[in-house]
Amino acid sequence: MRKHKWPIEILGIILGIIWLSPFYLMIVNSFKTKREMFEDTLKLPAGFNFDNYIEAFTELNFIQTFMNSVLITVVSVLVIIVFSSMAAYALSRNKSKISSFIFFLFVAAMLIPFQSVMIPLVTIFGKLEMLNRAGIIFMYLGFGASLSIFLYHGTLNGIPKSLDEAATIDGANRFQIFWHIIFPMLKPITVTVAILNTIWIWNDYLLPSLVINQEGMETIPLKMFFFFGEYTKQWHLALAGLTIAIIPVIIAYFFAQREIIKGISEGAVK
Repeated sequence: MRKHKWPIEILGIILGIIWLSPFYLMIVNSFKTKREMFEDTLKLPAGFNFDNYIEAFTELNFIQTFMNSVLITVVSVLVIIVFSSMAAYALSRNKSKISSFIFFLFVAAMLIPFQSVMIPLVTIFGKLEMLNRAGIIFMYLGFGASLSIFLYHGTLNGIPKSLDEAATIDGANRFQIFWHIIFPMLKPITVTVAILNTIWIWNDYLLPSLVINQEGMETIPLKMFFFFGEYTKQWHLALAGLTIAIIPVIIAYFFAQREIIKGISEGAVK
């Protein structure tokens, strides 16, 4: 059996090397001087020069930019989880035609591309003076709620309504039933919803570029766009900045990988 697997193992190693090659080029060249980089991009640097990272860290204003991204991402994901789970619970427990129609509207909204509504959306929010962090969080709720409600709704349909009835008999109100009984049972799908929205919001460039126009409030993708525009001829600095930008994502995944795998696998089983 082992002999028959070696072609698959070789193919896997080759694909792994291909997948890791951009990371190799990014990290290796981020330590080089401008001259070393243009001489040979594949060669290892003569020495590990951290001056590129220090300059990129300073120019990116990384601490403030990182905190902006964390604030917008964390608050947006929490708001999406809270409102989407409650909306899905209300729609799943109410079997009327109106609730079915509202759920259909949420599902249909997933088919609407952002590019088709971005100009009127920004115009309206501009008139309301909400082109700021609060406004972009509200927008993320609007764009992220459809998929999240769809995922929560499918899971809630598998939870028997008898649990609600038993809790009602014990004296619990609708709010207590949801947060103390139903919501803890939604942990696998909540993890999935959190992962999907975190990846999307953290890496989003287009919406922040339209909404955030105040200096000092840029997210990492937006700041990286300006940084690359400024250092297009100094790729050693640009690559150092890019490496700094992806480090938080790698660290977050390292600490959350157990919950991520558990949440996805449990959600798949259910």
